[in-house]
Parts: sequence; structure tokens; C-alpha cells
Amino acid sequence: MPDSQPRRPDDNAPDSADAATTADTPALVLGGARLADGRAVDVRLSGGRIEAVGTAGSLTARGPRIDLRGYLLLPAPAEPHAHGDTALTADSLGPDSPGPASHRSEDIQRRATEAALLQLGHGATALRTHVRVGDVQGLAPLEAVLQTRRALRGLADVLPVAVPRLLTGIAGADSLAMLRDAVKMGAAVVGGCPDLDPDPTGYTEAVLEIAAEHGCPVDLHTDADDPARLARLAAMASGLRPGVALGPCAGLAHLPLDAAARAADRLAAAGITVVCLPQGGCAGSERRTTAPVRLLRSAGVHVTAGSGALRDTANPVGRGDPLEAAYLLASQAGLRAEQAYALVSTSARAALGLPDVRVEAGFPAELLAVRGERLSAALSLAYSRIVIHRGRIVARTSAVREYCDSDADPAAGLGGLPRQGRPEPGTGPRN
Repeated sequence: MPDSQPRRPDDNAPDSADAATTADTPALVLGGARLADGRAVDVRLSGGRIEAVGTAGSLTARGPRIDLRGYLLLPAPAEPHAHGDTALTADSLGPDSPGPASHRSEDIQRRATEAALLQLGHGATALRTHVRVGDVQGLAPLEAVLQTRRALRGLADVLPVAVPRLLTGIAGADSLAMLRDAVKMGAAVVGGCPDLDPDPTGYTEAVLEIAAEHGCPVDLHTDADDPARLARLAAMASGLRPGVALGPCAGLAHLPLDAAARAADRLAAAGITVVCLPQGGCAGSERRTTAPVRLLRSAGVHVTAGSGALRDTANPVGRGDPLEAAYLLASQAGLRAEQAYALVSTSARAALGLPDVRVEAGFPAELLAVRGERLSAALSLAYSRIVIHRGRIVARTSAVREYCDSDADPAAGLGGLPRQGRPEPGTGPRN
């Protein structure tokens, strides 16, 4: 765990305790922040929502005031595709490792909590995390992630997805019963990997049936490289509420253009969300490409972007950083910075069934302040960040860059190198 561990609330406390905590939070004014449209504003937060937005210097503070001059204020990202149960296990491989990663419930919880805190520090105040159930470990990984959800109550919203390996035939009977138990335990979403089952169509039917029984969203892993199979999946999932997501769908990028376009049209007609993973693959995926985001968006598919693996065997260097995902979408997929960021914030929240966030009065106070004057610059060098969840600061990252003194001839233009030092007391946060 990092040095700054969260204070654990009572695990037996009801979820309504979050509302009480929000109500008790004093009003907070964010002063002099820059919005994506270029305006410099004050933003007052109260009761977990944005109470008022005014020109810089116009709002009085009934509580703390944070100087955000030099920062860009944005709706907070959300993470639509994480793997908390396998995160941070990459170091258990290789000749110098102490051995395989422990599968004890307490060790899974420790890793899942640390991973969620890393992603919270990047700005994600809500995370949908896929958790394997069944096989030898049964429901232990899910229980560990549910403990993480309780431990992080008030810091971030953790939404577990139950992911069984097999669901059809004799081998899948136990997993089918276990999936139902997982929903009763508290899994927020029903998921799975139909591509790995001997009967992908039967697997999908089983998942959709359980989701319909319990009124749960569905989030399935698929490479989407088989147009016929994808068409059947879209037909079965069409109109299901509260919704169906597929990811990472990297196989769509390897289909002929006309086949990929037809598949995109079917996904759009079915109302299915595609979760792409620009930072790399995830467990069970061998593709290292990203779904064709521009093609999907032009067809009307709701697209969002997630992080996937966070330093596990699928991606040993995964960062779990939504701003890096947006950067890659802008630099490689040809999206504008505003479009790319929307895929990890507004679109991601919609995929998770969360309320929309805008920096306007009345909206939820789920915000990210990142050092920079423009969104493109923030995606390029997003080091210093302040994360706000339910109206209070829950994470802060400060970066200080210093340049060495130079004895070079000042006449050569090197004597006046820029220098960033630590802020003087009372001057507010610096990069």
C-alpha cells in the first residue's frame, strides 16, 4: 500500500452513510480555475454538488478556499474497464520474483485497493473493475474487491463486475450458479468472456438471462473479430436495459473495412457501448491494437475508453491513467483533445450509469483540476492533479521540476534557464 492509506470506515455501515458524509462536508471554493472554454472562474461546492460558478474572484467562501490559478478544471474521469483482482501482479513473474502472486483474499484486497488508489490519484472517481469468479478460487476474489469497495467508501465508487470463465455444459453449471450468487453478494454488473466458452452464443444467452433477472448491466469481454458471432450478440442484446458494454473489440480493426462498418452499424442499432483500451490489452486479449474509434463513432456507436490491465501479465507496464488513454486517442486515433477527453469522462460516466457532470451549478461535484491552461497541454503534460469526489478533495499529486544551474556563458542564451521551485507559503499549488 502507498504511504497515504485511506481511513477505513465501518464496513457494516450502510451506503447511506456516504450521503451523511457529503452533507457534513463544508462548502469549498475553487478559486481562479480555468475551464476548457477558456474562462477563469470560481466554483463553490456544497453538499456533494456544484453550488455556484462565477467569474474569478466573485464567490465568497463559507469554508476553505483553494487557489487553482494555473489549473484546468474538468469533469472527473471514470474508469470503465479495470481488473482489480489481477492488478499489480506483474512483478511476481520472472527469474528474480519471489514466486507467483498470492491468491489469498487479503492479498487480493490489498492489491485491488492499491490499484484503485492509483487510479483515483490519476483522477478516476468511479471505477468498474472486472473480477473473475468460479474455478478454484470461487467467490473469494469478488469478496476481496467488495471489501475494497467498502474501504474506499467516500473516496471513490468501485463497481465490481462478476466474470465467470465457463457457463455452458456440465463444466459451466457450477459457474452459472456462482454467477447468480455473485450478484446477490453485491456484484454491480454481470460480465464474462464468451469467446473463451465452447458455446459463445449459449454463454451470452446465460449472462443476458441473469442480467435480466436482476436488472443488472452487462459488460462482456470480446475481441469482436468474428462478424457473424458479433451480429448474433448484438441481436440478443438489443434493447436490454440498463445496458450492454463490449470491450476491447480490438478485432474490429483487423476486419475488412466494409465488414467492420456493418458490424458498427449493428452495434449502434442495438444500443451497445464499446469500451476501447488505448493503453494496451487486458486479461484474455492478445490484440495490441485499439478498436476503430472513429469508424464506430461515425456509425453512432457509444464509445468510451478504459485502462485495462494495470501492471499484470497482460500489460506489465499499464498505468491505469485515463488522461494517458485520452492522449493516445488524440495522438493515434486522430480525435480532437476535447473528443478524446470526453471518452474517458462524460462517455465513461454514461457507460457506468452515473449522472452527467458539467462545471455548472447543480451538477455533481466530481472534478479534476490538472496543471495547464488548455486541454491539449494538460493531456500532454498532466503531472499535477487535484481530484474532487462528492465535493471534497480526495487526492492530490504535485510535481516539481527543477533545472540545474548552468555555468555556461550567459551571452550564449543558457544563463537564464527557466526554473520551477517549490511554492512559497500562501501562494497556492504549483506544478
